[in-house]
Amino acid sequence: MTVVDVHSVPTITHGRVLVRPARAAAAGGMLVGFHGYMENAAIQMNRLEAIPGTAAWTLVAIQGLHRFYRGRTDEVVASWMTREDRDDAIADNLAYVAAALELVPHDDATRVVYVGFSQGVPMAFRAAIRGRDRGTAVIAVGGDVPPEILEDSSAVFPPVLLLRGSRDVEWYTETKYGRDLAALAACGVKHDAAIYDGAHEWNGAVADAIGAFIREQSPAPTRRQRS
Repeated sequence: MTVVDVHSVPTITHGRVLVRPARAAAAGGMLVGFHGYMENAAIQMNRLEAIPGTAAWTLVAIQGLHRFYRGRTDEVVASWMTREDRDDAIADNLAYVAAALELVPHDDATRVVYVGFSQGVPMAFRAAIRGRDRGTAVIAVGGDVPPEILEDSSAVFPPVLLLRGSRDVEWYTETKYGRDLAALAACGVKHDAAIYDGAHEWNGAVADAIGAFIREQSPAPTRRQRS
């Protein structure tokens, strides 16, 4: 068999970011959303706008860097990463999020809440915990906590809201959900969790749960307990 050298080559690419400024005088902070696989930033922005109380928040929907067409249509969708060259992809995505948030006026006192759906959930956790703009909360809908974050004893978690559809039997299963709840509890992370009526989807019940959470959650982070 011929020996083939494999190289991971850095390059410059452009990403798509949607920003909707706060529409109320009393700004709540910045809500940063990450869509799921085969979705796009417009889909996630629509979800963020439907959350009760977000008129007071600046909404940011960041689209995955890897674009493609949905099936045999002309609709452009995206994904965040694959297992190939995983560490490089994570670093690229974190740099991308940092550059995207530079476009949005904010300072160190701004509450930054990261929210992801499905494949966007690991991005929300990575941005909140390892990104330049650390999160005051993470909202995870239908996706699991990335393993490298759980395995990092120095990780500092903000409060977390973990949501799962009761009929999601393929992607974010009851087993994965239970495992994440146990891991967060073992790490001493302040977290809320709920199972909503639905499959692998973001519906009205999700929007209502997030609206209640961002009204009540404290921005103070929780430091992970070392074993």
